[in-house]
Amino acid sequence: MDMGQAFGQVIGGLAIAVAINYWLTLPIIVLSGILLAARHFCLKASTNLKRIEAIARSPVYAHINASLQGLVTIRAHSAEKLLEQEQYRYLDSHTSVTHIFYYVMAFLSLAQEIVINIYVAICVFSFILFKTDSWGTDAGLIITQSLTIMNFLQWGMKMSAEVANQMTCIERSVEYMHLESEETDGDETLIPDPSWPQFGMIEMKKVFMRYDISEPYVLRNLNFLVLPQEKVGIVGRTGAGKSSLIAALFRLAPLEGSVIIDAVDTNTISLEALRSHISIIPQDPVLFSGTLRTNLDPFHRYSDPELYTVLHEIKLNENIKRSEMLHLDTQVTEGGGNFSVGQRQLVCLARAILRDNKILVLDEATANVDPQTDALIQSTIRHRFAHCTVLTVAHRLNTIIDSDRVLVMDAGSVVEFDHPHELLSHQDGLFFKLVQQTGPTKAKELAHIAQENFKNKNSFKE
Repeated sequence: MDMGQAFGQVIGGLAIAVAINYWLTLPIIVLSGILLAARHFCLKASTNLKRIEAIARSPVYAHINASLQGLVTIRAHSAEKLLEQEQYRYLDSHTSVTHIFYYVMAFLSLAQEIVINIYVAICVFSFILFKTDSWGTDAGLIITQSLTIMNFLQWGMKMSAEVANQMTCIERSVEYMHLESEETDGDETLIPDPSWPQFGMIEMKKVFMRYDISEPYVLRNLNFLVLPQEKVGIVGRTGAGKSSLIAALFRLAPLEGSVIIDAVDTNTISLEALRSHISIIPQDPVLFSGTLRTNLDPFHRYSDPELYTVLHEIKLNENIKRSEMLHLDTQVTEGGGNFSVGQRQLVCLARAILRDNKILVLDEATANVDPQTDALIQSTIRHRFAHCTVLTVAHRLNTIIDSDRVLVMDAGSVVEFDHPHELLSHQDGLFFKLVQQTGPTKAKELAHIAQENFKNKNSFKE
């Protein structure tokens, strides 16, 4: 509204000038063209700078938030200087973009003043060259209107530029509005039984996947079979495609080929049916604002005794003062900020126990927890999910060395898939090289664990 009012005043002042001296029409048109060109040039630059500024601003806030959450750890390791230097780097990047943005806007204001002053000079000289009986009165009126035009034009141009720059936020919302939605429809009648999957057998046939049609494939021709109740570790170097394999299992991106779970092609069922029957414990546990009850059971499917039984099983209140013990109505702040990383991971474990699905995915679930919590999670998984198929994405080999089989990935393909002891017998294999990279002592320990597990497995079969 303010912008419209300002430009209305400018148009009115120009109309008065043209009515008094119609020879001013030509310079008004020329100067307006120059001003619009300057505005277009500046807005094009300032809009892009605003986008860059928003990108540069995010790390500043993220670093401050992370520093506040880890303040105790930072002080314990005397890492204040290191964090200060990182913060200064982020601030320098943000400030440099911000300053350039203000310089561009200052240039636009300067261009406006130059154009207005040229317009006033043309008006004055036109009356000097073409004197009339009332030239003094007319000149005074036009000069007065020119000052009004200058004030309102600066205000209007500033407001229009601000609106255009703020539209970068709207652009993101519009982009999200036009994103292709995930398909929610599916033929759930193809599920043979409401308890699907009953066994947890997973088979991938000629699976190719990429996150965008313009990008290369991140998974290439995957063909493997995971037997029911099998415990499979997934390893590989960074970028090998471990997380992408899990994304294919949950259909987080379009894929070619077939992912078959208990004789059902997951492409033929709805996403809700698929994802609700596979449990996952991620590396970065996610909690939502609300209560502990709503985080454990967001759909209110379980009774309070069942929830308390699970809390007792995961020992969430162990080694906690009685006054600080957690209960179902305990408030959870945004992101679970009032819970430790270990507690958040235990809550995710409790969710998986409650769901009691036949397939469990672990994405290095114990990478960021203390050894005691790590041991508790590993013990609970071995006990409670013994009847389930467990896929473990591992960055630390000791978490999967006792698995039934290990799937080794490289460049989006499966290069090895066998028992860890069998894989270690191939000294030219990738898994052998990964184990050797842990160091002589650790490699010897891992090989011993794999050998003992292999012997126990074969003796059990006999």
